[in-house]
Amino acid sequence: MIDDAFLDQALELAREAAAAAATVIARHYRGGFAVELKADLSPVTVADREAEAEIKRVLKSRYPDHGYHGEELGRENTHSDFLWLIDPIDGTKSFVRRYPFYSTQIALMHRGELVLGVSGAAHFCETAWARRGGGAFLNGERVHAGSAATVEEASLSFGNLKTLACDERWLRFAGLVRHAWRTRGYGDFYHYHLLARGAVDAVIESDVNILDIAALVVILREAGATFTDLDGKAVGLATTSVLAATPRLHPVLLAALRD
Repeated sequence: MIDDAFLDQALELAREAAAAAATVIARHYRGGFAVELKADLSPVTVADREAEAEIKRVLKSRYPDHGYHGEELGRENTHSDFLWLIDPIDGTKSFVRRYPFYSTQIALMHRGELVLGVSGAAHFCETAWARRGGGAFLNGERVHAGSAATVEEASLSFGNLKTLACDERWLRFAGLVRHAWRTRGYGDFYHYHLLARGAVDAVIESDVNILDIAALVVILREAGATFTDLDGKAVGLATTSVLAATPRLHPVLLAALRD
């Protein structure tokens, strides 16, 4: 069992690591960088690798025996009860095009449970963070998800939808778009930050990985939102889709996508 004092200490260190990564990323953003393509054709830069190394340096200064799973530098010591999940630049495609929708995502999982998260978007001057049982914060202010209960009163935001577009649920999704009060496609970290502070009411995505969303799961949960995959299942290491919404709206959206 881990106590609140441990979580507070670990969260403070994760925030420090995100700030250190932001310094590395900003230097490359201003100075230029080469872009490589990974096997899946997604881009990677020296900024990604150096930022992840800096995050791990900070975290390992206190937790050398913890496990680490990073987007660029792989996994190590994953038998540990503690697993840090790191995406140094979530939104590298935006980063390489000088498009500001990118962020640093750091989360801690303890025995399969996500217990803290930091979502740092230095270009936006936004950092969100939370730990289990401690509430959610954006730039130091406590934030709460909204109260929308129906599609007709809801502001919906969508991210990656490629897989959903090939799914039988695509027409059901279109029905949500047709009836929603407002729809937007903010994407990446940003619509999750908006959901946490009640500015949008739901986020739907069908193509993510756990490193994209782990920190955001904790932040939104502590803000009072409900966060599952598109099938209503709890988020885990193998999760690839998102249905995150206000507590009363989430079951409505889930039912609409199933019917």
